[in-house]
Amino acid sequence: MPRTAIQPALLVLTTLPEREAADALARELLTARLAACVHIGATVHSLYHWRGQIETAEETPMAIKTRAALYPRLEAAIRAHHPYELPEIVAVPISHGLPEYLEWIAEEASGAAL
Repeated sequence: MPRTAIQPALLVLTTLPEREAADALARELLTARLAACVHIGATVHSLYHWRGQIETAEETPMAIKTRAALYPRLEAAIRAHHPYELPEIVAVPISHGLPEYLEWIAEEASGAAL
């Protein structure tokens, strides 16, 4: 039986200043079906340029798996719940992957709230 075409998927990366905020955002994205899966990593120490200075912060990284078609809504949801003036929101196309896993992302990230 031929496979159906797999919808383009994205890995979206962001960071939040607190684990609790990352957990809340992850649940929001999953409930809204804007993500199939969210990985929340251990706290990292970030160094970056900001307004002419080198700044540091403790941040919680997030890796969000979604369909490319949902990116505008996902970005809007992150921005609406993010405390930073300029949040990191980076989308990386998933060019290869286990077909069944990519199909699962497409099914679960439907964009229709639970």
